[in-house]
Amino acid sequence: MKMWLSLLLVCVAGLNAVGAEKPNLVIFLSDDHTWRDSSVYGSKEMSTPNMARLAAKGMTFDRAYVASPSCAPSRAALLTGLYPARNGAEANHARPRKEIKKLPAYLQELGYEVVSFGKVGHYAQTPEYGFDLAKHFKYHEDIAVPAALEWLKARESDRLLCLFVGTNWPHVPWPKDPGDLKAEDQTPPPHHVNNLRTRERRAHYHAAVKIMDRELGEVFDLAYAKLGPNTLFIHTSDHGAQWPFGKWTLYDDGIRTPLIATWPGRIPENKRNDALVSWIDLLPTLVEAAGGTQPEGIDGRSLVKVMTGEAATHREMIFTTHSGDGNNNVYPTRAATSPDGWTYIRNLHPEFRFTTHITTNPGDTGYWPSWVEASKKDLAAARVVQRYEARPAEELYDNNRDPYQLKNLAHDPESHPRLEAMRKSLDEWMRQTGDEQRVFGEPKLLAAPAE
Repeated sequence: MKMWLSLLLVCVAGLNAVGAEKPNLVIFLSDDHTWRDSSVYGSKEMSTPNMARLAAKGMTFDRAYVASPSCAPSRAALLTGLYPARNGAEANHARPRKEIKKLPAYLQELGYEVVSFGKVGHYAQTPEYGFDLAKHFKYHEDIAVPAALEWLKARESDRLLCLFVGTNWPHVPWPKDPGDLKAEDQTPPPHHVNNLRTRERRAHYHAAVKIMDRELGEVFDLAYAKLGPNTLFIHTSDHGAQWPFGKWTLYDDGIRTPLIATWPGRIPENKRNDALVSWIDLLPTLVEAAGGTQPEGIDGRSLVKVMTGEAATHREMIFTTHSGDGNNNVYPTRAATSPDGWTYIRNLHPEFRFTTHITTNPGDTGYWPSWVEASKKDLAAARVVQRYEARPAEELYDNNRDPYQLKNLAHDPESHPRLEAMRKSLDEWMRQTGDEQRVFGEPKLLAAPAE
């Protein structure tokens, strides 16, 4: 009798919550990749053929968002399923509280080996999340992806696997040689300064995106060749790229992220989904796919039913937060994004000057000084520079009509009901999450607040 009971427990352990065999899990994370800078999301210049291959094999989420547009808070939210104010990792380089249960622990309890190669947590923080193996997580340790491929090829274990692979691309520094990519073929978006230096640097950024896409394809192909078709493969990015109005901001280019999932036989092929989803939802998604149940006390909710086509919608509102990055980027901001495509941004201290590595360490990217110089002669360039460094207390955008969020409707009388409703939603979310609206670091002040 005991023998039969043991066999039954072994069989049950190999099943997921809906009775099917548990899948292996592979998650490929890109670093600083703006969602719209890929052919899957409409770019005509950022060719991403491997992202396109994934999209053809699975589901592309058109409205996926991270919880915060800087590395440590974003990744901490993914690996805890909690908003930054609730896990403790609010400012960049911060860590989630030690007592919080992390993603590897959930999956290890379900029988998985949980392995990390590359930038998965925030660099040296990665091992602190409890992976069975964590390697090559240092800054631009670009051997990480080749090492992950070699490790997976050599793996002989029959234990279920959850493999995280984090590339450092297209995070700066971008490749010194853009190859066959030329400045004249680059088209800066309308919220950037369009000059030769910008176009040159976009060619280098594009080269970094190409490296990311190549590595994605290599991991994708080996994952299915080695682990078989019952593999849930997810590709996404931690936030937008190091361009103005991207990383460190709550505009779409900072918080909206590519998200593509494949799972043969479970996720339909070549489907797009416009449900609102958040990075905090990935932890419970992986837990449910692995045979577990919704973890108690977290903010994320599983996407499995959305992925399999059983549900068409997911979140009623997306909430995002940014606090700062040391003393270089002290600018606490909160935002709400609605299902019908509106974004409300609250800048808690509009008297602060918005500074980032872009403005204080321009050698990272190489274009900002040319923008400042252009602003001395060109009114349009001056407006871009001023808008990046100084913000009003409130911003409201109709993203459907204004995809680059150029026209602030916060003072538009016709938009006032929308403004009021989104204010209240954000207030309630901040109350529920215990957001103390803390200022981390030493801010730099404007001569006068933005209006």
